[in-house]
Amino acid sequence: MSTYFHLRAVPPPALRNSPAWLLRLFEDDWEAVRERIGRHREEILDKGYLDQEFLYTGAAPRHTPDGPSAHVVLGGRPVTPPGPDRPPFLLLTSAQAGRVADFLKTADFDTLWRRARDRILPRYGGPDVEPQARDAFAAAHRDLTTFYTRTARQQEAVVKWLLP
Repeated sequence: MSTYFHLRAVPPPALRNSPAWLLRLFEDDWEAVRERIGRHREEILDKGYLDQEFLYTGAAPRHTPDGPSAHVVLGGRPVTPPGPDRPPFLLLTSAQAGRVADFLKTADFDTLWRRARDRILPRYGGPDVEPQARDAFAAAHRDLTTFYTRTARQQEAVVKWLLP
């Protein structure tokens, strides 16, 4: 089964530090998730989320500086997972989400792609499929930029979680 990395905007007053409460954030059916995605209140990255992380950080996960580029995908404060075999939730404050939005709005995608392409492309079929791979990463970049920009405008926090 594929895994999906979800990012969800949450108003800070509603945010709880409880694994059970955070788990409920991700229990909606697909129709509700699609509706939130359409309103830029949620974003989903497919199983290539680690490559998306590399695009922004230029380093392997967990070896990144603690700045806005490191918070785009895997950054945030870990919260105890809802079970022993589950990954932790990651939380970004509204201030951190705002810094990520500012970073994404000013980041030059072509520069990010050039820096990361040699490591990313082999996992997607090599140079022959670069236009398609680049387009997919560019689309994800636009979606993440829109999500974080809207989240920052609303001064919301972000909860992230890897769903099977």
